[in-house]
Parts: sequence; structure tokens; C-alpha cells
Amino acid sequence: MSDYPQSPFGSEITADHIADTLSQLKGWEERYRQVIMLGKKLPAMPEELKSEQVKVAGCESQVWLVCRQVDEQWHFCADSDARIVRGLIAIVLAAYQGKSGKDIQAFDIDSYFEQLGLIAHLSPSRGNGLKAIVEQIRQLTS
Repeated sequence: MSDYPQSPFGSEITADHIADTLSQLKGWEERYRQVIMLGKKLPAMPEELKSEQVKVAGCESQVWLVCRQVDEQWHFCADSDARIVRGLIAIVLAAYQGKSGKDIQAFDIDSYFEQLGLIAHLSPSRGNGLKAIVEQIRQLTS
């Protein structure tokens, strides 16, 4: 399996960075564009990792997620065929990348999403897909 980066974008983009950036934008349209930009920064998942076994169930779009644990820290590689979903994945990975399983389980993802103002502006199917990604990460790291 390919080596995963310590962070999906380097150390400069964290959950706090994303929350700060989105809070400074006016309106959902600007936030939506920023989410898509985050998705563009997400490293591409190697094609050989994309298989039925690593697809996230419950997502309308195709989403692939693989992870591994190194020295108590979890590292993720994920991708989607939809631009906005890639951005949502980037937001989730910024919160979880490089954390211990205990820290991942303890992280209040719902408050994080609320702080970002995401869920209210996503279609029900996208919101459910986002929750499916989070749930799969929580299951894999528990």
C-alpha cells in the first residue's frame, strides 16, 4: 500500500484552519466554492487502492476510503468522483488525520460541522453520505 501523507495537505490545513477560513466567508456560495477548492488540494488516491472493498456504503457518489495505523496514529487516503464530496472528505480528514483512535472517537464531529455551517446547506443525500464517511472512519479506528 502506498505511503499516506502525515496530513492530506501538509501541516498548514487543519480543522481549525478550515473553521477559521469558512467563518470569514460571506454566504454559503463562497463557502461552497471553498469546499470545492479544498477538494482540489486533496491528493489523488492511487487507482490501485480504489476497489469495491474500500467503497463507503451510504454515499450517493462513489467514495473510497483506506486507512492504516502507524505508532498509534491513524492515516487516511480517500477520494470521490464528485468535486463537492472530495471537499467534504478533505474537511473530515483535516479533523482526523494523524490522530489516535481515542482522539478520533472523542472528537465532536457534529459540533465541527455545525461550526462550519455545513449540514444545513447540503442535500439530505450528501449529508447522509458525509455521515457515512464519518461513521466508517469511526468504525475502522475504534
